[in-house]
Amino acid sequence: MTWDALQTRREFLTAAAVAGFVVARRTPPHAETAAERHVPWTMYIGTYTKTGKSKGIYRVSVDPVTLQFGTLELASETPDPSFLAITPDGRALVAVNELVEFGGQASGSVTVFARNAASGALTVLSPSRASRGAAPCYVSIDRTGRQVMVANYVGGNVAVLPLATSGALGEAGTVLARTGKGPHPVRQVAPHAHCILPDPGNRFVLMSDLGTDKIHVARLDAATGALTPADVPEVSLRPGSGPRHLAFSPDGQTLYVVTELDSTIVAFAYNRATGGLTERQRISTRPAGATIENFPADLHVHPTGRTVYASNRGDDTIAVFAVDATSKALSLVQSVPTGGSGPRNFTLTPDGTGLLVANQRSDSILAFQVDAVTGQLAATGQVLDAPVPVCLTFA
Repeated sequence: MTWDALQTRREFLTAAAVAGFVVARRTPPHAETAAERHVPWTMYIGTYTKTGKSKGIYRVSVDPVTLQFGTLELASETPDPSFLAITPDGRALVAVNELVEFGGQASGSVTVFARNAASGALTVLSPSRASRGAAPCYVSIDRTGRQVMVANYVGGNVAVLPLATSGALGEAGTVLARTGKGPHPVRQVAPHAHCILPDPGNRFVLMSDLGTDKIHVARLDAATGALTPADVPEVSLRPGSGPRHLAFSPDGQTLYVVTELDSTIVAFAYNRATGGLTERQRISTRPAGATIENFPADLHVHPTGRTVYASNRGDDTIAVFAVDATSKALSLVQSVPTGGSGPRNFTLTPDGTGLLVANQRSDSILAFQVDAVTGQLAATGQVLDAPVPVCLTFA
């Protein structure tokens, strides 16, 4: 079944009418926000099904003004969909299935779903494909929407799979494996790829390896999905730091890295022409005096570029950093309790006015308002019970 086959005649006619309206008003004096239209957003929730609490990917509506949650609904049954990504055109959702065996090999899998724009329902588009490494934990899509990129944690490698315009997912054409280890006696005995991300220009792909304390950089051929080493193909972080997630500033000039094993954010100046990285700052994700065991998980930059957020598992907080307008230096301005245990993942609302946190261990999602000037967070009191939430993404 293709995306086009899933689009109803009514949806087609509505889209055509809207397109005609947009052509007639190419430069509207004011583009309404979702909040002004009061149209609820659709949020998808990736989970772990191995616990028996969850069945797959869930969806829920979120009010753009109050951040109140609608009714939680199962969008599609699929095993251990631990990370999700939406295609650039919004027509499909891609999930990694964090398995250690698939198709008789030591591999997880990748599944593509068509999205019904009206209802938010998901329908499998094509057979799941092997991720070519065990326990895939991250998925991203290049800016053209043609290449799906996967980081395999246990496999220690990354893979690129072609995505056709019909929504059919092909077998991995590029697989990059690494060697090495780090000083941590348990977490760094082998490579552990944890994030793979195209840069804003879609010219380079950056990959974090928690097991070897490295960031790898490769040139991307967007037509074929081929990855070739950049001029400087890797950058080493502090031994034992464990780089986990990556995020770019909106202007593409800074790459932020959150490290899981030593609770820091590292900021790099990024050269968009060469893919080069120059370390600029390293700062703790925790306030002075924090002593309990802590493992940061997720990282996001506000669309304004003025605020950076990171989740702390252990402290169970969202760390809020202000970005200096001149020096670009980070300063910790807030450590906000997440109201639950194990904040694995969080996301900003499409307009940047809210932040939602998935507390994996306490089966809850909480909503926070984002201050328009400071970027700081305030609890809304909105709470959603959700089984083992590990990834949140808006359509």
